[in-house]
Amino acid sequence: MSSRSGHHQKHHHHQDHGRAPARRPAAHHAAPAVAASGEGYTLVHAGKQVRFGPVVFWIAVGTVVLLGMWSAATATYFAFRDDVLTRLIARQAEMQYAYEDRISELRAKVDRTTSRQLLDQEQFDQKLDQILKRQSTLESRATALGAMPDATSTGSIKPQGRAEAAPSSGTPKPSPISDTVIFVAPPDREARLESRAPLIAKAQPNQFAKAQGVDNVLVRLQTSLDQVERRQVAALSSVEDGIESRVRRMRGVISDLGLNMSQLEAAVPRSGMGGPYVPVKLTPDAGAFERQLYRININRAQMQRLNQTLALVPYRKPVVGEVEFTSGFGVRSDPFLGRPAMHTGLDFRAAQGDPVRVTANGKVVSAGWAGGYGRMVEVDHGNGLSTRYGHLSEIGVKVGEYVKIGQVIGAVGSTGRSTGPHLHYETRIDGEAVDPQKFLRAGVRLSAG
Repeated sequence: MSSRSGHHQKHHHHQDHGRAPARRPAAHHAAPAVAASGEGYTLVHAGKQVRFGPVVFWIAVGTVVLLGMWSAATATYFAFRDDVLTRLIARQAEMQYAYEDRISELRAKVDRTTSRQLLDQEQFDQKLDQILKRQSTLESRATALGAMPDATSTGSIKPQGRAEAAPSSGTPKPSPISDTVIFVAPPDREARLESRAPLIAKAQPNQFAKAQGVDNVLVRLQTSLDQVERRQVAALSSVEDGIESRVRRMRGVISDLGLNMSQLEAAVPRSGMGGPYVPVKLTPDAGAFERQLYRININRAQMQRLNQTLALVPYRKPVVGEVEFTSGFGVRSDPFLGRPAMHTGLDFRAAQGDPVRVTANGKVVSAGWAGGYGRMVEVDHGNGLSTRYGHLSEIGVKVGEYVKIGQVIGAVGSTGRSTGPHLHYETRIDGEAVDPQKFLRAGVRLSAG
């Protein structure tokens, strides 16, 4: 029975073995099994067994794990790649925009600095042009002041053959040289700002120092021109005061002498002069200096006319040197008879042969022996004025000759009724003898200014 059962089992096993292929497809989908043993690992799949050692097994497992992690990382990278790239691009764009903004800001700063420098350059040129125009104006003023004749000239007789006396203290005429400011433009005036624009940020301190230096130069120039202008105004005011004072003294002298101004002017000889009449006018934009100069020219023309008129008035000394009278005008004791007599002139002490000079312009009407006068010269000055010069040792002019102030007409002597060398000098108005000291005092008054 045991053999039957064994046969039956064998047969049954054979049958099962024979049916196995029909059920294999179901077993083909079964997961492989891994069995561990002391010598390694066995992988069973579809009835097949593959044995692995421990090292190989763990290498395979590690490789699988690494591949899994790499796959996970790759999936994550691709999942977040767009977001990372977007952020990177945005960051790059932000940096680019910031850089461009910085460049634009620097460019704007350079443009502002360049514009400011151009404006400063333009302002400097304007100030420089104003200074140059002002300098030119002051130079023309200095020339006008230097061309003014000396207002202190009185036409008095000056010594000849002697050393010239020191000039009298009067209003000094301004010198065009001392009143001129020479300006030399800075060497960088013509520089171009474009070439310096890239270096503006670096050169700002130096340019600031240069700007300060240029401003200081302009301020110094303005101060210098202010000083020159003040000196010119002061000189012009002094000249105006001097001319006005002299004109007043001239008119006062003519009035004190009792002379008729119109008759004196009519007696002035007319020399060769002429030309079209062009009235003097002030321009509408004339400043204080020009108006003052206009007044001075008007007063100077009046003074010149008065000088021409007073050239016919004998208020000067007929001899050079200190005046010393040996006998005055009026009643005196006659030196020969000892009785009271009228002395019609002044006796000037002088040495034999000293030159005698005419005291005003005029015409010689007498030149020769004249009784008690001895050798005598009489000069007619017009308008009833005449002078006589007596006791001359010699005569140097002829009748009809025109003589001018200071011209030598003879020499001191002692001819006629004379007790010694001296000059007998008379002043007459309409033939009547008047005190010559009245005229001499007028001359002192005129020369005092």
